[in-house]
Amino acid sequence: MTQTEQRPRTRRRLAFVGVLVVALSLLFGVPYLVVLQPWASTVGAIGAMTVAVLFPVLMFYGHGRGRDWAAKIADTTLGVVWVLFAWSVIGSVFLLVLDARTVSLGVLAIAAVLVAWGVTEAMRVPRVRRVDVTLPRLRAGLDGVTVVVLADTHYGPIERSRWSRRTAAAVNALEPDIVCHAGDIADGTVDQRRAQAAPLGDIRANLARVYVTGNHEYFGAAQGWLDHMASLGWEALHNRHVIVSRGGDQLVLAGIDDVTARSSGLAGHGANLANALAGVDPDLPVLLVAHQPRQVKDAAAAGIDLQVSGHTHGGQIWPFHYLVRVDQPTVHGLSRHGDRTQLYTTRGAGFWGPPLRVFAPSEITLLTLRVAQPQTQAADQ
Repeated sequence: MTQTEQRPRTRRRLAFVGVLVVALSLLFGVPYLVVLQPWASTVGAIGAMTVAVLFPVLMFYGHGRGRDWAAKIADTTLGVVWVLFAWSVIGSVFLLVLDARTVSLGVLAIAAVLVAWGVTEAMRVPRVRRVDVTLPRLRAGLDGVTVVVLADTHYGPIERSRWSRRTAAAVNALEPDIVCHAGDIADGTVDQRRAQAAPLGDIRANLARVYVTGNHEYFGAAQGWLDHMASLGWEALHNRHVIVSRGGDQLVLAGIDDVTARSSGLAGHGANLANALAGVDPDLPVLLVAHQPRQVKDAAAAGIDLQVSGHTHGGQIWPFHYLVRVDQPTVHGLSRHGDRTQLYTTRGAGFWGPPLRVFAPSEITLLTLRVAQPQTQAADQ
């Protein structure tokens, strides 16, 4: 590599380090100033500094080197500090009318309650969210077809095989026609997370079970997860489609790779909607499974009827959803894009990183597809 080529890379690295230092300084510094400094505790100051220094090291070993023990500590630390940071910012406003120690105790109390509640929410079996979606091109034979959207299970450092079994049972209790896993199955390889993912093989559907990759698969194990899901009986929609039928009418289930697939360097991977729709009858309604909501731009241009996505976690820990909204067109729920295309974004079933969900409950989504009803004319013209 020439010296000219090295300079941009060096500048990028320095910029990354600079941003990281500023982010960590704010993340840990604000809670220190609001929560610990009012008590003038030397031990507290040393403790806060030690945690701030060790945190990136633990993140590197946990998520960079695959050390689950380090990931557990780092992720939990991140969740607690984020809650403290958010409420320290809010608490700092009250310093105008309250003394510092009162604000410190208030922030600590709120953070303790939210962390305890957040852990409970993250670890529980997701609630079922039911939504009717009217598709104008859907025909009568498919009216009432049910689609379960499962996404962001994120099997990871915390062993959740029991949670996985209970979540699969909750899906089966809905007796769905179609089940879509919209990506981010796990953080790690198939061998690392095989036991946690095993209950996915027990999920039943009357017409089809389909799966697409999420961005976390492209941390190195995407093809392994595609192959494993196929071995469990799922249709891996790797830029392809399948057609399901009921009552003589048909629905196209198409899927594309995640946005990050192309830059992963993994041969044969990269979102390709044209390939996914190759040979599709243009008169048939299409349900597209794509991990990230922002992929709806291409879906709308192609005239897709409905896209289902995950990725956002609904923000996972308030107020992170404001940052998610910068990157994605929607954070959760049903939205319309263009003349035809609708998008449903699920908050997801699991969690990434911090084992917390604060004001962003997990969900198993049950979509019921409905035929558009003909407009009734007024009795008197």
